[in-house]
Amino acid sequence: MIIKPKVRGFICINAHPTGCAENVAQQIDYIKAQDFDQANGRPKNVLIIGASTGYGLASRITAAYGFGAKTLGLFFEKPGSEKRTGSAGYYNSAAFDSQAKADGLYSKSINGDAFSNQTKEQVIELIKADMGEVDMVVYSLASPRRTDPLTGETHMSTLKPIGKTHTTKSLNTDTKIISEVSVEAANDDEIADTIKVMGGEDWALWIDALSDADVLADGAKTVAYTYIGDKLTKPMYGDATIGKAKEHLDVTAADLNSRLDVDARVSVLKAVVTQASAAIPVMPLYLSILFKEMKLAGSQEGCIEQLYRLFTECVYSENPRLDQDNRFRVDELELKPEMQAKVEAAWAKVTSENLAELSDYDGYRSEFLRLFGFGIEGVDYDADVSPLVEEHFI
Repeated sequence: MIIKPKVRGFICINAHPTGCAENVAQQIDYIKAQDFDQANGRPKNVLIIGASTGYGLASRITAAYGFGAKTLGLFFEKPGSEKRTGSAGYYNSAAFDSQAKADGLYSKSINGDAFSNQTKEQVIELIKADMGEVDMVVYSLASPRRTDPLTGETHMSTLKPIGKTHTTKSLNTDTKIISEVSVEAANDDEIADTIKVMGGEDWALWIDALSDADVLADGAKTVAYTYIGDKLTKPMYGDATIGKAKEHLDVTAADLNSRLDVDARVSVLKAVVTQASAAIPVMPLYLSILFKEMKLAGSQEGCIEQLYRLFTECVYSENPRLDQDNRFRVDELELKPEMQAKVEAAWAKVTSENLAELSDYDGYRSEFLRLFGFGIEGVDYDADVSPLVEEHFI
């Protein structure tokens, strides 16, 4: 079939297998071109929970191609059929597996529900059989819902402010029209549910399960990812339901460090275009402005650049960049006071009419489409492509 992007608001409902494969290949090439000082250790066996897109995929690429680590990736993605394309994460993972094996790297993937006990058992058995133990665990899940394996209850997350209704500028990415939107405050149940889905409970269940099964190396490192932001994004992110869930990650890291022989840390990353961030009302416009200013400053980074710095400047560094809460930080370029001042100044002035002048909306749109394999250099989008790809997921 000829596959063109089908975008519905902040969702693209299809993906291009060749484009996704090329996007993965370009990230691999970036990591291959970097210098990796392994004097401060390196990961040997890495489990990535949420390995198919965004920061999770970039983590897998960095561990494998930067350090030569064996990687076991876990994700929940939709395969293609004769009539419909699969999800971008499905194609990304198939491409990574294929390339890693061709390059002589160990790579196995499980397509399953990371929240379930059954999947945890499946992962543990594979680690026992192939790796013996893992010395790094990346927790990078972004899911709108979670079924608690203990109670069987399904919880849904929400994207809402806390305390009062928040009114902000929002960009309609279909029409390029900027308007004000008001989002009502979350109630207590919505806050609690969001913490259940996006907080640290499942992260802790994973680390405990690996430890109890004796497949977690002594002193193993584990990281979970978060975003904090500054004044413009905090009401809908850092100080909102998502922020409360991310605060729970800090509590979880401290608990894991107190109970187990692990180095558990939350890692704060910069704002990038992801399927999750595109759904947050403030983010498309904020990202469009941020991209313009960071490109002008020569400091713009995507997922793969961020993960390269996280691994080399923080996780495996003699002097990691830490904040007062012992979190790794690689969001410092976004949060420079002068950078935020420029973004805030443009935010105050931006309208539908001057959007192209004050922002890099085209750059935002391009990054959004790249998530789904579209707009990638070197890909013929008029070619007949099969939505079925070869994969060897478990």
